[in-house]
Formats: sequence, structure tokens, C-alpha cells
Amino acid sequence: MENGVETTGDVGLDSAVKQWLEFDKNPKTALLIRDMVKDKAIEELRKCFGPRMEFGTAGLRAAMGPGVSRMNDLTIIQTTQGFCRYLERSFTDLKERGVVIGFDARRHTASGGSSERFASLAAAVFISRGVPVHLFSVFTPTPYVPFTVSHLGLCAGIMVTASHNPKQDNGYKVYWENGAQIIPPHDKGIAEAIEEDLQPWAESWDTESASQSPLIKDPYQDIHREYLQTIQQLCLHRDLNKQSEVKIVHTSVHGVGHVFVQAAFKAFDLRPPYAVEEQKDPDPEFPTVEYPNPEEGAGVLNLSFALADKEGASVVLANDPDADRLAVAEKQPSGEWKVFSGNELGALLGWWLFQCWKRGQQQGAPETSVKDVYMLASTVSSKILRAIALKEGFHFEETLTGFKWMGNRARQLLDQGKTVLFAFEEAIGYMCSPAVLDKDGVSAAAIAGEMVSYLASRNTSLSQQLRAVYDQYGHHITKNSYFICHEQETIRRLFERLRNCGGEKSYPTECRGFPISGVRDLTTGYDSSQADHQAILPTSKTSQMITFTFANGGVATLRTSGTEPKIKYYTELCAAPGDSDVEQLSAELNKLVDAIVENFFQPQENNLTPRPE
Repeated sequence: MENGVETTGDVGLDSAVKQWLEFDKNPKTALLIRDMVKDKAIEELRKCFGPRMEFGTAGLRAAMGPGVSRMNDLTIIQTTQGFCRYLERSFTDLKERGVVIGFDARRHTASGGSSERFASLAAAVFISRGVPVHLFSVFTPTPYVPFTVSHLGLCAGIMVTASHNPKQDNGYKVYWENGAQIIPPHDKGIAEAIEEDLQPWAESWDTESASQSPLIKDPYQDIHREYLQTIQQLCLHRDLNKQSEVKIVHTSVHGVGHVFVQAAFKAFDLRPPYAVEEQKDPDPEFPTVEYPNPEEGAGVLNLSFALADKEGASVVLANDPDADRLAVAEKQPSGEWKVFSGNELGALLGWWLFQCWKRGQQQGAPETSVKDVYMLASTVSSKILRAIALKEGFHFEETLTGFKWMGNRARQLLDQGKTVLFAFEEAIGYMCSPAVLDKDGVSAAAIAGEMVSYLASRNTSLSQQLRAVYDQYGHHITKNSYFICHEQETIRRLFERLRNCGGEKSYPTECRGFPISGVRDLTTGYDSSQADHQAILPTSKTSQMITFTFANGGVATLRTSGTEPKIKYYTELCAAPGDSDVEQLSAELNKLVDAIVENFFQPQENNLTPRPE
């Protein structure tokens, strides 16, 4: 025993525990650590005091609990102190402009952690340095934070959320003054600033004094009103909406979305969607779903389908817990439910927003040349927007994976006087208004509701309209999935084998009979399609990402997730407009995917777990 604390016998671990107990003022997390030491739970302690959570372009995301590798009061304070220092160096007017902080409804009883608690601690850090803080008094959707940054001209924003991650997780998402998520070099700069001074400032714990400070404001009422007024500008069929008899079901999957989607539908004069009662209110336990992620499909939507069948509704809308994503399903004539993939919904929303832009031009909106109109998508998303752009005359751009890249690129285009109509990623993320430079499931829900209303007035369904889009611009068949892998060495070995399959720096030239015509590796910066073999898109050595182009026109990207223990793959085959042999195209893609899984992933040899069905 040393200074009243039992020791583990591991000098490095004992030093980390000692510092933790000196710094931590949360009695619950301190007690959890003391009990682990007392019980000689060495392996659990090593997990808690393993590598510090890495602050990257996604901010932080980890399980709640004690220790430097977990989300808790102390790591939130240390992170925010570093972020505050970095902002002080970056903005001379930080104390005039300030920051905004929002939070979702997550909570962890054992450690005393919650999104609201973490938000109040982050606010206390900024208040202690004389920085004004716009701290939401209630949970809000993630899109409200970037909207507030842009709307009020703030220096930065923080959203405490783990989005659709399992219930034990939480996260810390950061926005820059441009209203978009941070990109390099800010992530590295913030990470270095965090490490410079890990000792908590005394005032950082004083949430009570901070809450009474004249520097703190609650922006909720004003921002909620301004947000709804802003997205109302996207509503172009109000008379139709008022008359529509279409019935829609909405679920917030135990997250924050219910109140806000109801308000957005009202702003569009749409009939209120039926709410799934069991999932309507925020519940950090997510009791009715295994994973609170509507991207997983039917399992998460079963209660929605049951309510829709009961009420005679034809469409289901679902948000993830922080309401920045949107899933959509539609009842088919067979009685089955079709859950649209993120790419299919991207095709529909892209088509719809371009139709709305043309209608706006006809109705007297400020005249814009189609050559100044842009749509964006991530590199792993369907190329359907590119096909639409080629035919309609607007611009399409591809970015790296993640809305941080699309948001920042959209900001650049807007600053050049361009019109950014839409951006999307296949993981059911949609940016339908430049007022929010991030994915926004609330505005996307209202816009989807209006699209459904419009199509119904023409006796057309979403499924029929999707077929019409593909008939006009070319069928784009995609197949995406993932393997679960917790071993970083296995992941490294898998990707290095692909880079050196025929000797050093030698990529495969075929995959089980499918010739490969091009390779782009955004981990190393290699691109066979460029004259100098240097990739144009930014590269990152800390994440794995290789794209293979096949001679049959297929494209496959393999990448690791930044927030989950997954190796993901994204594949697509495209047909020319008018080519209606979708079954043959689909069969060809299935064969290609089987070849990629067997040859590139080798799941049995690498002990990979397939995505659960």
C-alpha cells in the first residue's frame, strides 16, 4: 500500500492509478478504480489505463467508465482544456464569439457519466477561461450544433453523443468556425494541446458556479425557431402537403428525434407522423433494440412496421439516437416492407432536390446557372449523383469518407458563390440544406415526407420513382457489408497482404477471374490512374482504405471504421441508361462480392466475424 492506495505490483500501472486518483473528483469512478486495485483486477485496470483515447477528426468515441481510455468526467475535462487552449491560440476573438455545446440523452449509471454531465463540465472549462458558452438546456439533435455555430458566427461547437453506437459508449464531436467538423491539422493540434496539461484546473469541476455565470446562455428556444424557419425554405409544395392523406410512421429509436421531427413536419404543413410509442422518448438503455442503428435494417424497424400495418401507413422513417441519420422503408404491393439502402435513398433525395431546385428557378428564386450547382458524395457511396450530374449539367464531386470532408468542401464551394444542393454518404447520412454542414436526419425526414406526399399525388411510390431514376440515369447496383475484427494486427496483416501480394508494393491484378484495372490506396497515397501514381484525395496513414476498379466496371472499396471494430466493404456495378437487365447486373455483382470476400478478406483464415443478419 502506498499513500493509502493498494498497489498492483506493476510500477507503470500503479503510477497511472496514483495520478488518476489525484486528479479525479468523481467519487463513482474513483471508487471503481480503488475496487479494481483491491480486487487485483489487473487486466481490467490495463484496459482502463491503456492508450489514452485518441483525439482525431471524429473527436472522441469510447465506452463510458473510469480511466484514460474511457469517457468520463476527468477525460472530458482534460480534452476540453486542451481544446480551449487550442482555440485561444487560433482565435483572438474567442472571448467575444464563444462556443456552443449540445448533448444527447446517453447515461451510464455505474460511472455517473452522462452526455448532459459531460456537456456541463465542458461548459465549466470554457467559462473558467472567460469564454461565452451557448449550452443547450435540453437534449438536441446533433445537427443543431453545427447550425448554431454557423447561425451565430461562433468559433467552435461540441456535441456530446455516440450517435448509434451501443449504449455503453459516448463521444465528443467537434465543429470548427465554418460549421463543419474538424479536419487535419486541427485534430493533431487539439490532441497535442490536450497532452500539454492533463492536470484539471480547479474551476473545471465547478459546474454549479459555471451554470450561474453571465457568460452562459441557453440558445434552445431561439435556435429551435430559427432552424425550423430555415428548413421551411426547402418546402416547395405546401398546398399539396396540406391536402395529403399519406400516412407515415416515425421512430426515434429511443433517441432525441421525436420532438424535432414532429416540429419539422409541422413546419412543412405535413400530416404529423405516427410515433412508435415504445421508442418515442429518449432512453439510454435502448430496451427494444440490440443496436440503436436503423442502418441495420428490419430488426430495428419491427415495431415501426407493426404500427404502420395497424394504422395503414405506407412509409416508415427512422432516425438514429442523435437524429443526424435517416432510414426509410416502404410497404410493397406484396405486403413486404422494403428498407431502402443509404445509396437508394441518396438517389431519391438527389433526384428530388434537383427537381425542387428547377421548380424554385421557375417560381422566381434567385437565378442560378446549373453550372454553379453542386452535389457531393463520399468516395464509398454510389456514383448515381455523378450520372445525374452528367445528364443534367450540374457538378458532382467525390470526397473522402465522412461528412467532415463533405462539410468542409461544401463550405469552400459556398464561399465561392456556388449552390450546394445536396451531399450524402451511403451510411444513411444526408445534407439537404447548406444551413447545416453535416448530415441532418431532421430536415431529411421532412423533405422525405414532402417527396412522399408529392409522389402520392401522382399515384407513384418511392420504389416506383427509384426505378424511374435508374431507368433515366442508369441502374446502380450496390452491395455493402462488413466484418467484425477486434485485432489490429489482423487488420494490418490483411491490408499489407493486398499491398504486397506479388512482391513489395505489388497490388493484385485480378480477383478470382475478375481482372483489376485500377487501384487507389488512400493509406499510402498510391493511385494507378494518375500519371505520377499519386492520389489526388487526401491520405491518412492511420486508417486503412483501398479501392479496386475492375474491368467489368465494378468498383470495390475496403476500409476500416474510425469508430467501430469493423472492416467494411462497398461495391457497385453500374449499367448504361436504358439497360434494363438488372437481374444480370445483380448476379454479376454477387459473384464479384463473393470473389472479394473469399480472396481479399479470407474470413476463415483471419477469424473474421460476418455482419450479423
